[in-house]
Amino acid sequence: MMRAANRTTRRRVRFRAAELAEFRQALLDKRRELVADVVHLYQRTADPAQSQHDPFDRSADSADAGVDAWEQALTFDLADNKSQLLRQIDEALQRIHDRTYGTCEATGKPITKARLRAIPWAKYCIEYARRLEEGAA
Repeated sequence: MMRAANRTTRRRVRFRAAELAEFRQALLDKRRELVADVVHLYQRTADPAQSQHDPFDRSADSADAGVDAWEQALTFDLADNKSQLLRQIDEALQRIHDRTYGTCEATGKPITKARLRAIPWAKYCIEYARRLEEGAA
């Protein structure tokens, strides 16, 4: 019976209001930065004037066209990565709202403040994150 009580108390990490506000602000600042980046990246790919080469210029060789295609693919990959990070930030903001922020989603253990200051959207404690990286989780 004692184990269940410990598990329940571990799920909710109690941060002071000022600490939660600090984490929330860091997440909102990063979110604002990422939204601007994603908008810029998508505008760049949607605007043919941003391209170094005119796709209708018959004198452009196939190497130029290949470079353009590679740059566009890279831009889409960057935008996708930033969009995934935006989702993680939104999930972290929801955890703050739900009062479960700072609790490892896999183990229920607290995520250290140092880790959250470095990666405020972290959803796993460092031990579990390492196991994931090693493929042991």
